[in-house]
Amino acid sequence: MKAVQDDDLLEEDSPPDNRVVQTNQYSSISPPASPVADEEPFSTYFEDKVAIPEDVNQVFSFRKLWAFTGPGFLMSIAYLDPGNIESDLQSGAKAGFKLLWVLLVATIIGLLLQRLAARLGVVTGMHLAEVCNRQYPTVPRIILWLMVELAIIGSDMQEVIGCAIALNLLSVGRIPLWGGVLITITDTFVFLFLDKYGLRKLEAFFAILITIMAISFGYEYVLVKPDQGELLKGMFVPYCEGCGPVQLEQAVGIVGAVIMPHNIYLHSALVKSREIDRRNKKEVKEANKYFFIESTIALFISFLINVFVVAVFAQSFFNKTNMEVNAMCNATGSPHSDLFPLNNGTLEVDIYKGGVVLGCFFGPAALYIWAIGILAAGQSSTMTGTYSGQFVMEGFLNLRWSRFARVLLTRSIAITPTLLVAIFQDVQHLTGMNDFLNVLQSMQLPFALIPILTFTSLTSIMNDFANGLVWKISGGIVILMVCAINMYFVVVYVTALNSVLLYVLAALLSIAYLCFVGYLAWHCLVALGVSCLDFGSRVSNRPAVLIEEQSEYDT
Repeated sequence: MKAVQDDDLLEEDSPPDNRVVQTNQYSSISPPASPVADEEPFSTYFEDKVAIPEDVNQVFSFRKLWAFTGPGFLMSIAYLDPGNIESDLQSGAKAGFKLLWVLLVATIIGLLLQRLAARLGVVTGMHLAEVCNRQYPTVPRIILWLMVELAIIGSDMQEVIGCAIALNLLSVGRIPLWGGVLITITDTFVFLFLDKYGLRKLEAFFAILITIMAISFGYEYVLVKPDQGELLKGMFVPYCEGCGPVQLEQAVGIVGAVIMPHNIYLHSALVKSREIDRRNKKEVKEANKYFFIESTIALFISFLINVFVVAVFAQSFFNKTNMEVNAMCNATGSPHSDLFPLNNGTLEVDIYKGGVVLGCFFGPAALYIWAIGILAAGQSSTMTGTYSGQFVMEGFLNLRWSRFARVLLTRSIAITPTLLVAIFQDVQHLTGMNDFLNVLQSMQLPFALIPILTFTSLTSIMNDFANGLVWKISGGIVILMVCAINMYFVVVYVTALNSVLLYVLAALLSIAYLCFVGYLAWHCLVALGVSCLDFGSRVSNRPAVLIEEQSEYDT
């Protein structure tokens, strides 16, 4: 078994001249050294690191919290992407305020999962894709990479098309969908190189985009004046009176939209941007604390923005019929009244129709401000999605390419199918594609959640920061519940296809899919301490043994 360096994970009092034999696949790890001294840094975003101020005598320091602030807000953007916004407005239109508690619970679960991702990055100095690369055998590793890439492509398509829809609304239809995609691709390349001017400037730019979203959707919230009593009842009373299959599917969709697989990989990488001495247990513990506080604040803000959107559509468009909306659009002279057929069917909205109905009921300003918020959501999430793609590809494949080549490759993989959809699909008929993309991402959730629970539960990787018994049990239950909910969403989608051929194809794919998920779950259960399953598993929770030379400590 090969030995792996571990100078980042050793305790301060570890003897420097010890040598350790490694007996299992899951070992303490550290980032690989660059083979060429002057080679360009391995990852973007980390070319400069934020120093942490020294406040030795303080239990809590706002200066330190400010220094750690950044990664959590970038991570929170995935909770505000166009796919989430569309889920929010559909929740409001289909169920009113009744599913706000589902949004709250999903956000709390997301926070707990992001905590695991951040701890992995802080303790090991490596992100989840890098750990997977070093811990899984070649074939499972390649399959895992392909699955995560699919999730990133699906998310990226929603984000880029969200930007394109916003540009179409702002230009009153003059910019077609494919034109908006090309504009988004171009400005994403430009914005991605902002980190050349400093990491904090890049994080400030993302903060500006989040502020634009808060102001835009907050304006709609104030304009509509939702019933605060109903809002609070829907948020804190876990019950959905009079709900049926439509509302149940929407509740499942909320969970799938909020908890995104690529975001786990992203957050575990972003925390590497702070200067932390990983040989100092106190510093690692402190970093874990401040990153968790920052993530809590960031997700609380994202939750409020999501609530704004749900409340606007719950108050104004819950139980509205197509005929009512058509009549209002005609009365206000909107050119989009043909989007709503003359029947008594319940109004169905997406982010495009959502902007249109806001314009019909509350004036053109509401439409344009909505579009600005969607543009900020799409642009920010497209950029963080690009970072996710780079981290995943670099980690799983151990790429050593130039920075521009890495950005170009990761962008091309995600953008090519998006551009094809934009060329051959009309802006008014994207709901079916969005449902498919949500299903695609739901299916990829186990490929982020199972590995993150596996590796954060192993003392051979996390040392003293491995998950305790409570976290192992609760984490396992949460992940099982989230995966089951999303599998229900997939089954509902597939059964609605009404095609025997597609049923057979889905059954064959399901067998292969479940076999691979079972393989990952087997390793995870062994890592969690289910020793009766440890027959030939490469997982062991025994502590790793030191293999460092004295000279390595001296350097």
